[in-house]
Amino acid sequence: MVFSKALMKCAVICAAATCAVAPAHADPLGDTQAGPLTRAHVPRIALDDDVYLPAAGLNEQVIRVPVDAAGTITLETTIYKPDGAGPFPMIVFNHGKIPGDPHMQERSDPLPLAREFVRRGYVVVAPNRQGFGHSDGEYQQDGCDVEKNGIGQAGDVAATIDYMSKQPYVDATHIVVAGTSHGGLATMAYGAQAAAGVRALINFSGGLRQDACSDWQGNLIHAFGAYGEKTKVPSLWMYGDNDSVWNAKLVTGMYAAYGAHGASAKMVDFGSYKNDAHRLVGDRDGVRVWWPAVEAFLAQAGMPTGVQYRVSDPSMPKASGFAAVDAVDAVPFVDEAGRNGYRNFLHQYPSRAFAVSDSGAWSWAEGGDDPMSVAVANCQKQSSAPCRLYAVNNSVVWGDGGSQTAQGDGQGASSADGVEGRRAIASRE
Repeated sequence: MVFSKALMKCAVICAAATCAVAPAHADPLGDTQAGPLTRAHVPRIALDDDVYLPAAGLNEQVIRVPVDAAGTITLETTIYKPDGAGPFPMIVFNHGKIPGDPHMQERSDPLPLAREFVRRGYVVVAPNRQGFGHSDGEYQQDGCDVEKNGIGQAGDVAATIDYMSKQPYVDATHIVVAGTSHGGLATMAYGAQAAAGVRALINFSGGLRQDACSDWQGNLIHAFGAYGEKTKVPSLWMYGDNDSVWNAKLVTGMYAAYGAHGASAKMVDFGSYKNDAHRLVGDRDGVRVWWPAVEAFLAQAGMPTGVQYRVSDPSMPKASGFAAVDAVDAVPFVDEAGRNGYRNFLHQYPSRAFAVSDSGAWSWAEGGDDPMSVAVANCQKQSSAPCRLYAVNNSVVWGDGGSQTAQGDGQGASSADGVEGRRAIASRE
Protein backbone atom coordinates (compact mmCIF):
# COMPACT_ATOMS: atom_id res chain seq x y z
CA MET A 1 0.00 0.00 0.00
CA VAL A 2 1.20 3.48 -0.82
CA PHE A 3 0.35 6.02 1.83
CA SER A 4 1.29 9.53 2.76
CA LYS A 5 -0.48 11.74 5.23
CA ALA A 6 -1.64 15.23 4.32
CA LEU A 7 -4.68 17.44 4.37
CA MET A 8 -7.09 17.77 1.47
CA LYS A 9 -8.98 20.93 0.66
CA CYS A 10 -12.51 20.67 1.90
CA ALA A 11 -15.62 22.66 2.33
CA VAL A 12 -18.39 22.17 4.82
CA ILE A 13 -21.88 22.06 3.34
CA CYS A 14 -25.01 22.13 5.46
CA ALA A 15 -28.71 22.47 4.93
CA ALA A 16 -30.89 23.26 7.91
CA ALA A 17 -30.39 20.39 10.34
CA THR A 18 -28.20 18.23 8.14
CA CYS A 19 -24.47 18.60 7.66
CA ALA A 20 -21.74 16.80 5.74
CA VAL A 21 -18.09 17.34 5.00
CA ALA A 22 -17.48 17.47 1.27
CA PRO A 23 -14.13 17.81 -0.49
CA ALA A 24 -13.63 20.84 -2.65
CA HIS A 25 -11.96 20.25 -6.00
CA ALA A 26 -8.37 19.37 -5.21
CA ASP A 27 -5.63 19.03 -7.72
CA PRO A 28 -2.84 17.65 -5.66
CA LEU A 29 -0.90 20.51 -5.56
CA GLY A 30 -2.11 20.68 -7.94
CA ASP A 31 -3.13 21.37 -7.38
CA THR A 32 -6.77 23.89 -8.26
CA GLN A 33 -9.26 25.52 -9.77
CA ALA A 34 -11.36 28.18 -11.06
CA GLY A 35 -14.78 29.55 -11.15
CA PRO A 36 -16.13 32.44 -13.17
CA LEU A 37 -14.74 34.92 -10.66
CA THR A 38 -11.18 34.04 -11.65
CA ARG A 39 -11.42 34.67 -15.35
CA ALA A 40 -12.81 38.15 -15.63
CA HIS A 41 -11.00 40.54 -17.92
CA VAL A 42 -9.95 43.83 -16.37
CA PRO A 43 -9.72 47.22 -18.07
CA ARG A 44 -6.52 48.47 -19.60
CA ILE A 45 -4.67 50.22 -16.78
CA ALA A 46 -1.97 52.86 -16.57
CA LEU A 47 1.15 52.12 -14.54
CA ASP A 48 2.34 55.71 -14.96
CA ASP A 49 1.93 58.46 -17.52
CA ASP A 50 3.63 56.54 -20.29
CA VAL A 51 3.44 52.79 -19.54
CA TYR A 52 0.39 50.60 -20.04
CA LEU A 53 -0.26 46.92 -19.53
CA PRO A 54 -2.87 45.24 -21.72
CA ALA A 55 -5.63 43.35 -19.97
CA ALA A 56 -5.60 39.59 -20.54
CA GLY A 57 -7.54 36.50 -19.61
CA LEU A 58 -6.01 33.08 -19.16
CA ASN A 59 -7.41 31.73 -22.45
CA GLU A 60 -7.82 28.35 -20.78
CA GLN A 61 -8.44 25.32 -22.95
CA VAL A 62 -8.27 21.56 -22.48
CA ILE A 63 -6.56 19.48 -25.17
CA ARG A 64 -5.37 15.89 -25.66
CA VAL A 65 -1.61 15.47 -25.88
CA PRO A 66 -0.48 12.26 -27.65
CA VAL A 67 2.02 10.10 -25.82
CA ASP A 68 2.78 7.67 -28.65
CA ALA A 69 3.31 8.32 -32.35
CA ALA A 70 0.00 6.72 -33.28
CA GLY A 71 -1.91 8.84 -30.78
CA THR A 72 -3.56 5.82 -29.15
CA ILE A 73 -2.68 7.14 -25.69
CA THR A 74 -3.40 10.79 -24.95
CA LEU A 75 -3.13 13.00 -21.87
CA GLU A 76 -5.85 15.35 -20.67
CA THR A 77 -3.96 18.64 -20.61
CA THR A 78 -4.93 22.14 -19.54
CA ILE A 79 -3.32 25.09 -21.31
CA TYR A 80 -3.32 28.73 -20.30
CA LYS A 81 -1.75 31.34 -22.55
CA PRO A 82 -1.47 35.09 -23.02
CA ASP A 83 -3.38 36.88 -25.74
CA GLY A 84 -1.58 36.98 -29.05
CA ALA A 85 0.29 34.68 -31.40
CA GLY A 86 3.55 34.33 -29.49
CA PRO A 87 5.88 32.57 -29.52
CA PHE A 88 5.83 32.54 -25.71
CA PRO A 89 8.16 30.87 -23.21
CA MET A 90 6.56 27.78 -21.64
CA ILE A 91 6.27 26.28 -18.18
CA VAL A 92 5.01 22.70 -17.75
CA PHE A 93 3.50 22.02 -14.32
CA ASN A 94 3.28 18.45 -12.99
CA HIS A 95 0.59 17.53 -10.46
CA GLY A 96 0.78 15.34 -7.38
CA LYS A 97 -1.24 12.25 -6.52
CA ILE A 98 -4.21 11.92 -4.21
CA PRO A 99 -4.98 8.60 -2.50
CA GLY A 100 -7.15 6.02 -4.15
CA ASP A 101 -7.85 5.44 -7.82
CA PRO A 102 -5.86 7.99 -9.88
CA HIS A 103 -8.63 7.95 -12.51
CA MET A 104 -10.87 9.64 -9.92
CA GLN A 105 -8.43 12.54 -9.64
CA GLU A 106 -9.62 15.88 -11.00
CA ARG A 107 -8.11 17.58 -14.01
CA SER A 108 -4.92 19.44 -13.15
CA ASP A 109 -5.91 23.12 -13.04
CA PRO A 110 -3.15 25.03 -11.15
CA LEU A 111 -4.68 28.49 -11.35
CA PRO A 112 -2.56 30.36 -8.77
CA LEU A 113 0.63 29.37 -10.58
CA ALA A 114 -0.87 29.78 -14.04
CA ARG A 115 -2.03 33.30 -13.32
CA GLU A 116 1.44 34.42 -12.24
CA PHE A 117 3.14 33.00 -15.30
CA VAL A 118 0.56 34.20 -17.83
CA ARG A 119 1.06 37.66 -16.34
CA ARG A 120 4.67 37.33 -17.37
CA GLY A 121 3.95 36.16 -20.87
CA TYR A 122 4.29 32.37 -20.46
CA VAL A 123 2.25 29.52 -21.88
CA VAL A 124 1.35 27.28 -18.93
CA VAL A 125 0.80 23.57 -19.63
CA ALA A 126 -0.65 21.21 -17.00
CA PRO A 127 -0.90 17.60 -18.19
CA ASN A 128 -2.61 14.81 -16.31
CA ARG A 129 -0.18 11.94 -16.61
CA GLN A 130 -1.24 8.44 -17.69
CA GLY A 131 -3.88 6.91 -15.46
CA PHE A 132 -4.83 10.23 -13.85
CA GLY A 133 -8.23 11.84 -14.39
CA HIS A 134 -9.41 11.43 -17.95
CA SER A 135 -5.99 10.68 -19.40
CA ASP A 136 -5.55 7.35 -21.11
CA GLY A 137 -3.40 4.53 -19.77
CA GLU A 138 -2.87 3.30 -16.23
CA TYR A 139 -0.76 4.56 -13.37
CA GLN A 140 2.30 2.34 -12.93
CA GLN A 141 3.37 1.97 -9.30
CA ASP A 142 6.59 0.01 -10.08
CA GLY A 143 6.55 -1.59 -6.67
CA CYS A 144 8.99 0.06 -4.30
CA ASP A 145 11.35 1.23 -7.04
CA VAL A 146 11.02 5.00 -6.68
CA GLU A 147 13.70 5.73 -9.26
CA LYS A 148 11.85 3.71 -11.90
CA ASN A 149 8.52 5.26 -10.91
CA GLY A 150 9.89 8.75 -11.46
CA ILE A 151 11.40 7.85 -14.81
CA GLY A 152 8.07 6.41 -15.93
CA GLN A 153 6.26 9.60 -14.92
CA ALA A 154 8.94 11.65 -16.68
CA GLY A 155 8.07 9.91 -19.94
CA ASP A 156 4.72 11.68 -19.97
CA VAL A 157 6.43 14.99 -19.19
CA ALA A 158 8.78 14.41 -22.14
CA ALA A 159 5.87 13.60 -24.47
CA THR A 160 4.08 16.78 -23.40
CA ILE A 161 7.11 18.97 -23.97
CA ASP A 162 7.84 17.36 -27.32
CA TYR A 163 4.28 17.96 -28.51
CA MET A 164 3.94 21.48 -27.15
CA SER A 165 7.34 22.54 -28.49
CA LYS A 166 6.00 22.06 -32.00
CA GLN A 167 3.12 24.48 -31.48
CA PRO A 168 3.65 27.82 -33.25
CA TYR A 169 2.84 29.87 -30.14
CA VAL A 170 5.55 28.16 -28.00
CA ASP A 171 9.17 29.27 -27.81
CA ALA A 172 10.87 25.88 -27.57
CA THR A 173 14.19 27.47 -26.54
CA HIS A 174 12.80 28.86 -23.27
CA ILE A 175 11.13 26.13 -21.20
CA VAL A 176 10.69 25.65 -17.44
CA VAL A 177 9.50 22.39 -15.87
CA ALA A 178 7.95 22.46 -12.40
CA GLY A 179 5.99 20.09 -10.20
CA THR A 180 4.71 19.49 -6.71
CA SER A 181 4.77 16.40 -4.52
CA HIS A 182 4.73 13.37 -6.87
CA GLY A 183 4.93 15.85 -9.73
CA GLY A 184 8.09 17.27 -8.17
CA LEU A 185 9.65 13.81 -8.35
CA ALA A 186 8.55 13.51 -11.99
CA THR A 187 10.09 16.92 -12.69
CA MET A 188 13.46 15.99 -11.24
CA ALA A 189 13.44 12.62 -13.01
CA TYR A 190 12.69 14.42 -16.28
CA GLY A 191 15.70 16.66 -15.71
CA ALA A 192 18.00 13.69 -16.39
CA GLN A 193 16.73 13.60 -19.99
CA ALA A 194 15.63 17.20 -20.48
CA ALA A 195 15.15 18.64 -23.95
CA ALA A 196 17.66 21.21 -25.15
CA GLY A 197 15.31 24.15 -24.58
CA VAL A 198 14.68 23.36 -20.90
CA ARG A 199 16.48 25.97 -18.82
CA ALA A 200 15.17 25.43 -15.31
CA LEU A 201 13.54 22.86 -13.01
CA ILE A 202 11.40 23.81 -9.99
CA ASN A 203 10.71 21.22 -7.30
CA PHE A 204 7.88 22.12 -4.90
CA SER A 205 7.98 19.62 -2.01
CA GLY A 206 8.72 16.78 -4.41
CA GLY A 207 8.95 13.08 -3.64
CA LEU A 208 7.00 9.84 -3.33
CA ARG A 209 6.10 8.42 0.08
CA GLN A 210 5.58 4.66 0.30
CA ASP A 211 5.16 3.74 3.95
CA ALA A 212 4.52 0.08 3.17
CA CYS A 213 7.92 -0.27 1.49
CA SER A 214 10.98 -1.24 3.48
CA ASP A 215 13.33 1.75 3.79
CA TRP A 216 11.11 3.97 1.65
CA GLN A 217 13.11 7.02 2.70
CA GLY A 218 16.34 5.38 1.55
CA ASN A 219 14.66 4.47 -1.75
CA LEU A 220 13.64 8.11 -2.22
CA ILE A 221 17.11 9.44 -1.44
CA HIS A 222 18.64 6.95 -3.88
CA ALA A 223 16.23 8.04 -6.62
CA PHE A 224 17.15 11.70 -6.30
CA GLY A 225 20.83 10.77 -6.30
CA ALA A 226 20.38 8.84 -9.55
CA TYR A 227 18.58 11.76 -11.20
CA GLY A 228 21.18 14.28 -10.07
CA GLU A 229 24.00 12.22 -11.52
CA LYS A 230 22.62 12.74 -15.04
CA THR A 231 21.09 16.23 -14.82
CA LYS A 232 22.71 19.34 -16.29
CA VAL A 233 19.73 21.72 -15.90
CA PRO A 234 19.76 23.97 -12.78
CA SER A 235 17.01 23.37 -10.24
CA LEU A 236 15.28 25.21 -7.43
CA TRP A 237 13.99 23.20 -4.47
CA MET A 238 11.29 24.66 -2.21
CA TYR A 239 10.38 22.83 0.99
CA GLY A 240 8.75 24.07 4.21
CA ASP A 241 9.30 23.27 7.88
CA ASN A 242 5.77 22.07 8.65
CA ASP A 243 5.34 19.77 5.65
CA SER A 244 3.06 16.89 6.64
CA VAL A 245 4.78 14.47 4.24
CA TRP A 246 8.53 15.15 4.50
CA ASN A 247 10.66 15.80 7.57
CA ALA A 248 13.76 18.01 7.56
CA LYS A 249 16.22 15.12 7.80
CA LEU A 250 14.75 13.40 4.75
CA VAL A 251 14.72 16.61 2.71
CA THR A 252 18.37 17.22 3.60
CA GLY A 253 19.22 13.67 2.50
CA MET A 254 17.41 13.99 -0.84
CA TYR A 255 19.07 17.31 -1.59
CA ALA A 256 22.55 16.10 -0.66
CA ALA A 257 22.21 12.97 -2.78
CA TYR A 258 20.99 14.98 -5.76
CA GLY A 259 23.95 17.35 -5.63
CA ALA A 260 26.58 14.74 -4.81
CA HIS A 261 27.69 14.43 -8.44
CA GLY A 262 27.71 18.14 -9.20
CA ALA A 263 24.10 18.80 -10.22
CA SER A 264 23.23 22.49 -9.89
CA ALA A 265 20.55 22.95 -7.25
CA LYS A 266 19.45 25.59 -4.78
CA MET A 267 17.40 24.79 -1.69
CA VAL A 268 14.92 27.31 -0.27
CA ASP A 269 13.44 26.55 3.15
CA PHE A 270 10.44 28.87 3.25
CA GLY A 271 9.60 28.02 6.88
CA SER A 272 6.08 27.19 7.99
CA TYR A 273 3.06 27.79 5.78
CA LYS A 274 -0.39 27.78 7.37
CA ASN A 275 -1.12 24.32 8.73
CA ASP A 276 0.89 22.40 6.11
CA ALA A 277 3.75 23.54 3.89
CA HIS A 278 2.83 20.78 1.42
CA ARG A 279 -0.14 22.84 0.23
CA LEU A 280 1.90 25.92 -0.74
CA VAL A 281 1.66 25.93 -4.53
CA GLY A 282 -2.04 25.08 -4.60
CA ASP A 283 -2.96 28.21 -2.61
CA ARG A 284 -3.30 31.68 -4.07
CA ASP A 285 -1.97 32.92 -0.71
CA GLY A 286 1.19 30.90 -1.32
CA VAL A 287 2.25 32.96 -4.33
CA ARG A 288 3.77 35.69 -2.17
CA VAL A 289 5.91 33.03 -0.49
CA TRP A 290 7.26 31.19 -3.53
CA TRP A 291 7.36 33.83 -6.25
CA PRO A 292 10.34 35.92 -4.99
CA ALA A 293 12.65 32.89 -4.96
CA VAL A 294 11.29 31.63 -8.27
CA GLU A 295 11.69 35.06 -9.86
CA ALA A 296 15.37 35.31 -8.88
CA PHE A 297 16.04 31.74 -10.03
CA LEU A 298 14.37 32.21 -13.40
CA ALA A 299 16.26 35.43 -14.04
CA GLN A 300 19.54 33.61 -13.46
CA ALA A 301 18.42 30.92 -15.91
CA GLY A 302 17.76 33.49 -18.63
CA MET A 303 13.97 33.28 -18.39
CA PRO A 304 11.68 36.35 -18.44
CA THR A 305 10.19 37.54 -15.14
CA GLY A 306 8.71 40.97 -15.85
CA VAL A 307 4.94 41.51 -15.80
CA GLN A 308 3.60 41.92 -19.34
CA TYR A 309 -0.17 41.51 -18.89
CA ARG A 310 -2.75 42.47 -16.32
CA VAL A 311 -4.54 39.25 -15.29
CA SER A 312 -7.28 39.58 -12.70
CA ASP A 313 -7.40 37.77 -9.38
CA PRO A 314 -10.74 36.61 -7.96
CA SER A 315 -12.86 39.69 -7.17
CA MET A 316 -13.06 40.55 -3.49
CA PRO A 317 -16.42 41.93 -2.32
CA LYS A 318 -16.44 44.97 -0.04
CA ALA A 319 -17.30 44.86 3.63
CA SER A 320 -20.97 45.70 4.13
CA GLY A 321 -21.00 46.73 7.79
CA PHE A 322 -23.87 44.31 8.42
CA ALA A 323 -22.16 42.89 11.53
CA ALA A 324 -18.79 42.23 13.09
CA VAL A 325 -17.17 39.15 11.60
CA ASP A 326 -17.07 37.38 14.98
CA ALA A 327 -20.75 38.04 15.76
CA VAL A 328 -21.95 34.46 15.37
CA ASP A 329 -25.57 35.19 16.27
CA ALA A 330 -25.81 37.78 13.47
CA VAL A 331 -25.54 35.17 10.71
CA PRO A 332 -29.03 35.03 9.16
CA PHE A 333 -31.22 31.99 8.52
CA VAL A 334 -28.91 29.32 10.02
CA ASP A 335 -29.78 27.02 12.90
CA GLU A 336 -27.44 25.98 15.72
CA ALA A 337 -25.55 23.62 13.41
CA GLY A 338 -25.00 26.54 11.06
CA ARG A 339 -23.78 28.74 13.89
CA ASN A 340 -21.33 26.02 14.89
CA GLY A 341 -20.23 25.84 11.28
CA TYR A 342 -19.63 29.57 11.32
CA ARG A 343 -17.59 29.25 14.51
CA ASN A 344 -15.49 26.66 12.71
CA PHE A 345 -15.11 29.04 9.76
CA LEU A 346 -13.75 31.71 12.10
CA HIS A 347 -10.87 29.39 13.01
CA GLN A 348 -9.78 28.90 9.40
CA TYR A 349 -6.95 30.69 7.66
CA PRO A 350 -7.60 33.52 5.25
CA SER A 351 -8.33 33.20 2.38
CA ARG A 352 -11.72 31.91 3.53
CA ALA A 353 -15.39 32.40 2.73
CA PHE A 354 -18.74 31.54 4.31
CA ALA A 355 -21.94 31.35 2.24
CA VAL A 356 -25.58 31.05 3.30
CA SER A 357 -29.05 30.94 1.74
CA ASP A 358 -32.44 32.00 3.14
CA SER A 359 -33.39 28.32 3.26
CA GLY A 360 -30.76 27.77 5.94
CA ALA A 361 -28.12 26.05 3.80
CA TRP A 362 -24.54 27.08 4.47
CA SER A 363 -20.98 26.25 3.54
CA TRP A 364 -17.47 27.48 4.21
CA ALA A 365 -14.26 26.99 2.26
CA GLU A 366 -10.66 27.92 2.87
CA GLY A 367 -7.52 28.14 0.78
CA GLY A 368 -6.89 27.18 -2.82
CA ASP A 369 -7.48 29.70 -5.58
CA ASP A 370 -11.02 30.93 -4.95
CA PRO A 371 -12.75 29.82 -1.73
CA MET A 372 -15.59 32.27 -2.45
CA SER A 373 -16.76 30.31 -5.48
CA VAL A 374 -16.29 27.01 -3.65
CA ALA A 375 -18.34 28.11 -0.64
CA VAL A 376 -21.21 29.41 -2.78
CA ALA A 377 -21.24 26.41 -5.12
CA ASN A 378 -21.26 23.86 -2.31
CA CYS A 379 -23.95 25.77 -0.43
CA GLN A 380 -26.02 25.83 -3.60
CA LYS A 381 -25.92 22.03 -3.81
CA GLN A 382 -28.02 21.98 -0.64
CA SER A 383 -30.42 24.81 -1.43
CA SER A 384 -33.10 25.69 -3.98
CA ALA A 385 -32.80 29.32 -2.90
CA PRO A 386 -29.78 31.36 -4.05
CA CYS A 387 -26.71 31.17 -1.85
CA ARG A 388 -24.79 34.35 -1.12
CA LEU A 389 -21.50 35.17 0.52
CA TYR A 390 -21.87 36.17 4.15
CA ALA A 391 -18.23 36.64 5.14
CA VAL A 392 -14.91 36.71 3.27
CA ASN A 393 -11.62 36.64 5.14
CA ASN A 394 -12.11 38.99 8.11
CA SER A 395 -15.11 40.96 6.85
CA VAL A 396 -18.85 40.45 6.66
CA VAL A 397 -19.98 41.19 3.10
CA TRP A 398 -23.68 40.34 3.51
CA GLY A 399 -26.12 43.01 2.41
CA ASP A 400 -29.79 43.48 1.58
CA GLY A 401 -29.20 43.46 -2.16
CA GLY A 402 -27.95 40.69 -4.39
CA SER A 403 -24.58 42.31 -5.01
CA GLN A 404 -22.74 39.74 -2.91
CA THR A 405 -24.08 36.71 -4.78
CA ALA A 406 -21.28 34.70 -6.36
CA GLN A 407 -21.78 32.12 -9.05
CA GLY A 408 -19.27 29.36 -8.53
CA ASP A 409 -18.80 26.15 -10.44
CA GLY A 410 -17.68 24.18 -7.43
CA GLN A 411 -14.06 24.32 -8.41
CA GLY A 412 -11.79 25.64 -5.81
CA ALA A 413 -8.48 25.11 -4.56
CA SER A 414 -5.83 22.26 -5.32
CA SER A 415 -3.71 20.85 -4.59
CA ALA A 416 -1.94 19.45 -2.29
CA ASP A 417 -2.66 20.61 -0.23
CA GLY A 418 -4.85 22.33 1.29
CA VAL A 419 -7.60 22.84 3.42
CA GLU A 420 -9.64 21.29 5.99
CA GLY A 421 -13.28 21.36 6.65
CA ARG A 422 -13.73 19.90 10.09
CA ARG A 423 -10.19 18.66 9.93
CA ALA A 424 -10.87 16.09 7.25
CA ILE A 425 -7.76 13.98 6.92
CA ALA A 426 -6.62 12.22 3.77
CA SER A 427 -3.51 10.50 2.57
CA ARG A 428 -1.49 11.98 -0.21
CA GLU A 429 1.77 11.67 -2.02
